[in-house]
Amino acid sequence: MADRKRRGGARWLLVRQQAFNRDRRTGAVCWICGKPIDYSLPISSAPKAWEADHYLPFDLHPEYEYDLPNIRPSHMSCNRARGTRAGIDLLGTPSRQWRRPQG
Repeated sequence: MADRKRRGGARWLLVRQQAFNRDRRTGAVCWICGKPIDYSLPISSAPKAWEADHYLPFDLHPEYEYDLPNIRPSHMSCNRARGTRAGIDLLGTPSRQWRRPQG
């Protein structure tokens, strides 16, 4: 319950608006599916609307909850389907250095 109250607070609304403005200005696509976002829709109002996605989920990394670089552009539907799973490059340490074949 404390998280819900905190996320609706003035600080979160400011950071979310800054992220939205940044992404709309650059025409950023959804970082999860790579498809365009409809920036004409109100924030988090429809499946293809922009929604702030914490790259490092704030449930696991509360220190990055208000960190603008941690907020990625996503569709509302993509963000909610992803849930609190980490980004694909956070799955673990590779067992060895992989190289592309040359030639």
